[in-house]
Amino acid sequence: MQERVSPSSRAPVGADVRTAIAASHLRSLPPEVIAGLTTDASRLRVPAGSILHREGDTSAHVELVVSGLVRVYVTASDGRSMTVRYCRPGALIGAVSLFASPFSLPATIQAVTDADLLALRASVVKRAAESDLRVARALLDELSERVLSFMTEIPGAFATVRQRVARHLLDLASERQKGSELVAAIGQQELADAVGTVREVVVRTLRELRAQDLLRTGREGIVLLEPDRLAAEAYSGPIGTNVTGDWNSGR
Repeated sequence: MQERVSPSSRAPVGADVRTAIAASHLRSLPPEVIAGLTTDASRLRVPAGSILHREGDTSAHVELVVSGLVRVYVTASDGRSMTVRYCRPGALIGAVSLFASPFSLPATIQAVTDADLLALRASVVKRAAESDLRVARALLDELSERVLSFMTEIPGAFATVRQRVARHLLDLASERQKGSELVAAIGQQELADAVGTVREVVVRTLRELRAQDLLRTGREGIVLLEPDRLAAEAYSGPIGTNVTGDWNSGR
């Protein structure tokens, strides 16, 4: 598996970074504060499949996703993995590492697609949070959202494989709309890893969903033919009754 790439040398702050900041919890900060936070920041180009941070890393880090899709996943002792967060443009990664002591990353962070990130200097961000209540509040909002998001995901532990597959496909497809179609660009083994099961079970589940005309599979990926019906499937029963969920939210 590829490792993270070196920072690029081009200027870190541009229109795309400003757009990502506007979608993040830093959006309420005045320009001069943003300028201070991005002092000595660097751009990271992370190829699809590359690891940004590994489970067990102890270094403090803060990255803003500028483009692409990044996932955070945990791995069980038997080798199975499960995605616990998708980070889209505007997402902040690593804020907890500034304040947890001692810190050890409990998950691995990987680029799903080619991704562009703005890596902030952790020391600069932490110092700003300690001296400026506005920065501290922005980071508190970010951390509060993470806690609520993870708590919302807890019922997913009781979901069926079919429900977990449906949710995961909706999550991914929301990132890659092809005309009027939603396409989840993922292989069967990757899908199995993401939902915490084995490939054979995913193959059977996809066959069932395909037989019900909910999706089709092909070279382009998994095309969701009836996203509304699939969402109803994903968010029914133990997961909850909100059929719209948050699967195409910005972060």
